[in-house]
Order: sequence, then structure tokens, then C-alpha cells
Amino acid sequence: MATQKLKSLAYIGTFGISAFITGTYFERKFSPQHNLKNPQDSPIFSTVFAATAVSPVPSETNVGRISQIMKYGFPGLDNVRSFDNFVLSYDKRNRVAHWVFEHITPECCKPNDQVDRALSEFTPDESIHPFFRSLNSDYYKSGYDRGHLAAAGNHRVTQKMVNQTFLLSNMAPQVGVGFNRDSWNRLERYVRRLTRTFKNVYCCTGPLYLPRKEANGKNYVKYEVIGANHVAVPTHFFKVVVCETKDGQFEMESYVMPNQVISDDTPLTSFMVPPETIERAAGLLFFDNIARSKFSKINHKKN
Repeated sequence: MATQKLKSLAYIGTFGISAFITGTYFERKFSPQHNLKNPQDSPIFSTVFAATAVSPVPSETNVGRISQIMKYGFPGLDNVRSFDNFVLSYDKRNRVAHWVFEHITPECCKPNDQVDRALSEFTPDESIHPFFRSLNSDYYKSGYDRGHLAAAGNHRVTQKMVNQTFLLSNMAPQVGVGFNRDSWNRLERYVRRLTRTFKNVYCCTGPLYLPRKEANGKNYVKYEVIGANHVAVPTHFFKVVVCETKDGQFEMESYVMPNQVISDDTPLTSFMVPPETIERAAGLLFFDNIARSKFSKINHKKN
């Protein structure tokens, strides 16, 4: 049923780039950093940069990891920020990421006695301009969880990596019981289990704001916003996963889940949709460095 609904999205387009250019201009012009003498003291708004106050420009190690994570293509290039083990594109208007990209390996997921997610705290991302930043107060009494896009369990290599997944730029408002803590968590755990079979798992996760037909027969895109910063509540979330076999073959799986209570007995396969459907709805292109003809399977079916 979810697949049938999503197929109607084939004609959804993307917003024009003019809005991004205008926003970038005003952000630069009115940002406190605008008149700094040293350009490296100011965030680089339209390019990849290390999301840390200490090192605004990526180190050689970070650049190498970015190229590894994004080996098969960037879905988009709007406000891209790099962290130690994932890459994120931030939507300044909605205060939620456009997408988060991860390269997941068995080493990333295995238990680590030196890492404890209970020590991590939800923290505003200070690399985001204050005008466009989400805060913990936005979620307070909203009825929504601060839902991870890059899952903390995918980044157990160091405590710092886990901590970075708790930045609010990596969060989106999610229904708690019945979704974030249940069905969405099942999908995250399933993606981690894929590392037992495949040497490399690449995962792109993000929000969707899908139209719904109203009583007058017209389609509308409607979503709630929460808090003083008007953080958008996505209607749905997607995951697009590419698995690389030891002999260099590729398999793709793509999922869309509604941001609502989902019965525990609903199989994950019922949320599979054609990747092209998500691309049209999100305005993104996934893994475009790999020709679709190169995938041996898409959604468990021979391509």
C-alpha cells in the first residue's frame, strides 16, 4: 500500500536553486563572521567542511574518510557537513537534514567496551548559523522524539563518533512509541546486520514531506512544525542502502516509512519502494556513480 501511494509522486520536482543562493547571501551578509579578516574563521556554507569549532577546514584524514563514505556519489550538495564517520546535508529552512550518509562496516558496529551511548548528550550543532539551528527546547513537550538519522549504533568505533550522532543536526522529530523506538529501530538494526554478509554497506537516510489528497480533491503538502525555531516534522522517512559484495557486486534496498505508529508485526519488506520514487520525492539522486544496470538486485529482486 505504501508503494502504491508513493508511485503517485513521480511528478514532484525540486525547488529552484535561487532560494539557496538568496539564503546563502543573507546568511553571509548578516552572520557575525561575515567581516572576519581570516576566511578560515568563517563557516564555508556551500561546500564540505569539518563540523568542528577547532577545524573548520577538513584535515587530510577527514577528507580521505569523506571520499570513502561518498565513494558512489553525493545525493545533493546543499550545506554539506562532514563528521568523523558520516556526512550530512542540512536543510536550513526546515532545521532538519536533507540527508545523512554513512559507510557502515563490521568494525563500526561491533560492541565496544570503551563506548557508551548513555554518556552522549543531545547537543545543538554550533556549526549551523543560529538562525537555522534546532535546539533541545524545540523538542521539549512536543510529543516527538529526537530521532537519529545516522544511528548511534552504527558508529561504535570511538565515544566521539557516537557523541557526534547526538548533534541536533542529525535529529528529526519522530513519533516515539511505535516508530522511533520500534519499527524504525528494527530497520536500523536490520541495516547493521547486513554487515555480517557484505563487506561494505552504504546507507543514505532522510526525511520526506509527501502530499496527501484533501476532501476537495486537491493534493497538499502539510506538516507540523515544533518549537520556537519551527523544526519541521517529516511525514515520512527514507533509507536507501547499497551493499557491496566481496567480489564487487552491488545490491540496493530502498525503504519509506510513515512517521506514525506502525504495528510490530508489519514486515520491513512492506516498506520497500522503487529507489526512483524516493529520488523524485526528495529531489535527490542516490549512488549516481553506479549505473543502475550494475546492481545485481534491487529490493531483493534480480535487476
